[in-house]
Amino acid sequence: MSLAGCAGDAPTTRGTVQGAGFSSTELLQSEGNRMTHAAMSANLASLRLLADKLYRRNPAEWRKTAATRETALLQLDTALRAGQPWAPLGGQRDVAALSLALAPAFQGDRVAAFILACADTIVTAHGGKREFYYLDGVDPQHVHNAARNMEVALWILNTRRDARGQPLLLANEIAGENRNLSFEREFGKVIGRLDLLASYMTERYRRAVIGYVQGLVAAPLLVFLPVK
Repeated sequence: MSLAGCAGDAPTTRGTVQGAGFSSTELLQSEGNRMTHAAMSANLASLRLLADKLYRRNPAEWRKTAATRETALLQLDTALRAGQPWAPLGGQRDVAALSLALAPAFQGDRVAAFILACADTIVTAHGGKREFYYLDGVDPQHVHNAARNMEVALWILNTRRDARGQPLLLANEIAGENRNLSFEREFGKVIGRLDLLASYMTERYRRAVIGYVQGLVAAPLLVFLPVK
């Protein structure tokens, strides 16, 4: 209660911190599991938001598969939740799907292809899982690699051109006084979360080893001594 009282002094004019509600599944999760789950959920939410931003700037893409932008977003969200291969990507997964989505010759809905390929790359880096429990582990190097892949994907999207010399997708806007970098910022959040999680998991494993060694060193000092 005292901690809540201290937190109450912080300004809330730009929003408040939102915590997840309690779920019985949390009883089967460690602190690391919870952090991994929270990062995964936030990254998938960011990708949904990025899809909406990209569809607004590239309406020709959603028109390839749906009658309205809302319908296209619903289809994308369904595919995102299912985690199944997306037909226009020809069965390709993770980085292979990402390469195809960013190929100038790709003719399908590039927004959906790009977002779903990014999501699949991130999920694959987490061992193919979206929920994590006590026996689940995450390789920090794989998560680190996923962050670097997101950086490469963002760079390609910003620089590569199609056969007509046009950007693959319109994303950020810098024209005179019009500056809209919201796409870059949201994508940066995804990369930042991946990097933070990779660092956290590395430190967690390192501290586990240190704790084990400290236990061995301290063991002789913890022997009971005779008192009579």
